[in-house]
This record gives sequence, C-alpha cells and structure tokens, in this order.
Amino acid sequence: MSQSYNRGLIEDFGRWREFSAGMWAWIFHKFTGWVLVGYLFTHIAVLSTSIPASAGETVVYEGTQVDVYTGTIVALESLLVVRILEVGLLAVAVFHILNGLRLLFVDLGIGLESQDKSFYASLILTGAITVASVPTFIAGAF
Repeated sequence: MSQSYNRGLIEDFGRWREFSAGMWAWIFHKFTGWVLVGYLFTHIAVLSTSIPASAGETVVYEGTQVDVYTGTIVALESLLVVRILEVGLLAVAVFHILNGLRLLFVDLGIGLESQDKSFYASLILTGAITVASVPTFIAGAF
C-alpha cells in the first residue's frame, strides 16, 4: 500500500513564507515563461498589421503618408506605457535566460552546492541589466 502525505490545507495561503530559493526560482521561471508565450501571441498580432502593408495600403501619420505597419509601430512606440512594458519584457526575458542557464549548469552538475547563490546572482544581474537599459527604452518617449 502507498503512504499518504499530508500537504496541508489548500486554503493555507501562508505557506509561501516557507518557500526556499529553489521554489521561488521555479515559480519565477514558470511565470516568465508564460509571460513570454503571451508576448509571442501579442507580437504576432502586431506583426499581422504588415499584411495590408504588403498590398500597398497606407495611412496618414502626422501629415506623412506611411504604410499601415509603420504607422502602427510608430503609434505604439510613441506611448509611454508601451515603453514601460518593453522594459518589463526585457526584465522577464533576461531573468528567464539567466535562470535557464543556471538550470543548464545545475543539470550538468556544475554549481550543485551553490544553487541559492546562483539564483540570487541571476536576480541581481537581471536587475542591473534592466536598470542600465531604462534610459535607452525611455529615450524618445517624451
């Protein structure tokens, strides 16, 4: 017979305080993966505006005749909220890449004893890269 394991009540929301760095790394990696999948579908939707542009359709943007795709991209890039979302996308992508590399090394047997430190290092490096890139993303929005 198999043994049962008491995992606690489902309603026990206070258990998140007991999570270790490995559990947070797993949660963040799954979350960032789903955000990237969601962005992929959004990106495809925006790129689909280039279909009318291939037929030569144009729009007038600030007195200039441009194709539909260019008009869409210029209009989106002029919004501050889009620039802020791009910074968030960069943070999500950088963390997902760094944590994926960390997991690759762990799977290869490198750094098994310092997984917590490497997770915290990936968080710090993600923050540093994101903060350093903010001026580039925000430039031209004002």
